[in-house]
Amino acid sequence: MMNPHNPHASLDTCQEVLIHLNDYIDGELSPELCSELEAHLAVCENCRVVFDTLNKTLYLVHQLRNTPPQLPESVEYRLFVIMNLEEYASRKKGS
Repeated sequence: MMNPHNPHASLDTCQEVLIHLNDYIDGELSPELCSELEAHLAVCENCRVVFDTLNKTLYLVHQLRNTPPQLPESVEYRLFVIMNLEEYASRKKGS
């Protein structure tokens, strides 16, 4: 599988890490795979950046579920228009 001593022996190693990253964050990997992935992350800065970014993004998403941000109505309306959701924006504005 992964070679922690030479993290870039091939791009396959990094791709394999990326395939397993979500399962790792969710705690669904076997202890053996966790160890191998952690060894790779310890020596591969690129994969570590991807891991850190994904981890922080998931943290922020979970935080937003608990406290959705309140946007000014004009900003919210412009976002709906940009996303081609004018119909939803109009209904929301009319309520």
